[in-house]
Amino acid sequence: MQRALESAGIPARRRRQLLAGQFQPYNHTLPDRYPWLFRFAADVLPAHEDPRLLSFGCSVGDEVFALAEYFPQAKIKGLDIDPRNIARARWRARAASADRVWFATARDSSGERPAAYDAVFCLAVLCNGDLINSGAPRCDPLITFAAFEAIVTDFARCLRRGGHLFLLSANFRFCDTAVASEFEVVCRADPVHLSPQVLFDHDNTLMPGAQYHDVGFRKSGAPDG
Repeated sequence: MQRALESAGIPARRRRQLLAGQFQPYNHTLPDRYPWLFRFAADVLPAHEDPRLLSFGCSVGDEVFALAEYFPQAKIKGLDIDPRNIARARWRARAASADRVWFATARDSSGERPAAYDAVFCLAVLCNGDLINSGAPRCDPLITFAAFEAIVTDFARCLRRGGHLFLLSANFRFCDTAVASEFEVVCRADPVHLSPQVLFDHDNTLMPGAQYHDVGFRKSGAPDG
């Protein structure tokens, strides 16, 4: 991993050790971090009594607890690759007697059932914060487009027809994946809501100055009953 960081041009003082399969080395999170996106999701998701939501890369649970406020009847599962984050999230859920949320340690969504969710949220997870100011011409082998595509393709498997994928602050564009053809864009972010973007193409090559504002996607087909 050290060689990967060196080849990406990341100074030694900023290098963070990653777990196998991890994109984002930082656990920074805030309560209700993306209110504009959560409000949009609450407006467009199917209006039935018990929506099922997946928060991927939930860190210590702030996103899950925020979503529970926007979706009072929802059942919400948080996944994170770091077992320490999940231990903290579970403790918080017990302390708050939150019986509509639960958490599990996982590096991807492969353990989830097909068509299990009305929405998947993956926000500031499929990116590497150390790449923001590195000027690295390539992102591999630190992170790769192939790994990104595999993860979002499995998100599609987990979503019901008519379900929504919310993908924000990634180092790659969803539109470059093959599975994007199964979705329509339903939300484009105002630039004021976007963090500094460092984007790489399907060959893991830097796209200088590129911007990507598409953050909400609806899976094709009539909603499942």
